[in-house]
Amino acid sequence: MARLGLGEAWRCTFANDFDPVKVATYHANFGGDDLRQGDVWQLSAADLPGQADLAWASSPCQDFSLAGARAGLAGGRSSAFFGFWKLVEALNAQGRAPRAIVLENVVGLLTSHGGQDFEALCAALAGQGYRFGALEIDAARFTPQSRPRVFVVASRQPRSELTGDSPFHTPGVRNAFERLPATLQASWLWWDVPSPPRRNTDLAAILEDDADVLWRTEQDTARLLSLMSPAHRKRLEQDARTVGAVFRRTRPSGQRAEVRTDGLAGCLRTPRGGSSRQTIVVAQGGEVRSRLLTGREGARLMGLPDSYVLPARATAALHVVGDGVAAPVVRWLALHLLEPLLAPAAPAIAAE
Repeated sequence: MARLGLGEAWRCTFANDFDPVKVATYHANFGGDDLRQGDVWQLSAADLPGQADLAWASSPCQDFSLAGARAGLAGGRSSAFFGFWKLVEALNAQGRAPRAIVLENVVGLLTSHGGQDFEALCAALAGQGYRFGALEIDAARFTPQSRPRVFVVASRQPRSELTGDSPFHTPGVRNAFERLPATLQASWLWWDVPSPPRRNTDLAAILEDDADVLWRTEQDTARLLSLMSPAHRKRLEQDARTVGAVFRRTRPSGQRAEVRTDGLAGCLRTPRGGSSRQTIVVAQGGEVRSRLLTGREGARLMGLPDSYVLPARATAALHVVGDGVAAPVVRWLALHLLEPLLAPAAPAIAAE
């Protein structure tokens, strides 16, 4: 999805993932042989061709997520970052380090272990000659999905004209900067990325037609409503058609179903259990119907075109998109930061 977001002006020379479903989906959409399936730790610099302008890494986020164990960079899954980083170090030793790097992860990266994990990441970047800064961007600025993510953008040759104030310098980002030691703050850059235009679609706009989807039984819907608090059920008691997205969550009082009717879906997850797959509810005039989110709807929430080939099974499709990065966010970063950052520098005008 990062490749799709970057666009056709970019050429991918190497990609890696160990998940066979994601690899098959990649080949179905992009073809070619640039993707290597396997553990990143098993790769060496010799596997990577030439010198890349950009290296993009979205390591598994479970160990940084508030919903996970918060194991941080020491966690077995998120340690994929260090598998990636050993390649950057080896490339740098050969004079082939990428000119820029983007590291994408959940917002929990900023605070994991009291900020120590983020500090370790920044120290790794600085140790290889990169200057860096972070942006917190919610995909809700672009698509009807609440999906805040942190993007750490690093460059070996930063440009001062690309720094300044940005709405994506959130309190979380500023606090993470303040926790860094002065030696790392000296390598920090405040990237200037503007706000996008106001989003003009909501959740209802990306859904399949009512007649084309499988609805749950009245009994199943009644069971779902019974898990809602009175305040949440009240959101579905409007005369006008109301579309909402529901997650099941475990609260101190037990399992609860929580619905949002603000035009946004909740953050997509990989559907490893029934409670992690979002439910769509449609209410009108006292009648409420419910069904599961489809794979195609999940892809639309990630900003993917309907031409994007998905696995046939809904669970597999949602696994692919739930682990991805929202393509329009990548495009916005490419347009306003990555492409200007990597463009050839204008020649200096000699004084007469």
